[in-house]
Amino acid sequence: MGAGKTTIGRTVARQLGRPFFDTDHEIESRCGVRITTIFELEGEDGFRRRETRVLDELTQRSGIVLATGGGIVLRPENREMLRARGHVIYLDAALPDLWRRVRRNRNRPLLQVDNPRARLEALFCERDPLYREIAHLIMPAHAGTVAQAAANVLALLGLPADTPAQDPATHD
Repeated sequence: MGAGKTTIGRTVARQLGRPFFDTDHEIESRCGVRITTIFELEGEDGFRRRETRVLDELTQRSGIVLATGGGIVLRPENREMLRARGHVIYLDAALPDLWRRVRRNRNRPLLQVDNPRARLEALFCERDPLYREIAHLIMPAHAGTVAQAAANVLALLGLPADTPAQDPATHD
């Protein structure tokens, strides 16, 4: 949450000339409501079921760049899909950076609690090892500009910037 997955992913997709998808945006588009509303009506479990269905569909496509919601790694089946069907890059961020980026955002239902900073820390402690478990590559999340981060992703994949390329999965 707040690492820059969507922003960096969108830039990488543009540079590769590929379609970009964000699981959270897909869920909102398909449901016609914001994620906060889904959480209010269905709870986190209902949202996570929707998230798994969208992930299953999107990870069966090839040639896309996909950003996921931060909690997608909580379900074992999601971790399996991500690891087996794609090339997972974990944007490794420090807690103070994440807090600075999300502290004023009211569209993050999991942080609408009495102590959002403590909640963010708990989420980070739960999710970080899961991302590390499935990541093919790990890179710093907040190193430079978005353009520099996107260039780092492409370099890690062995792809030149601004050049449409083969499926990154072939560059393991």
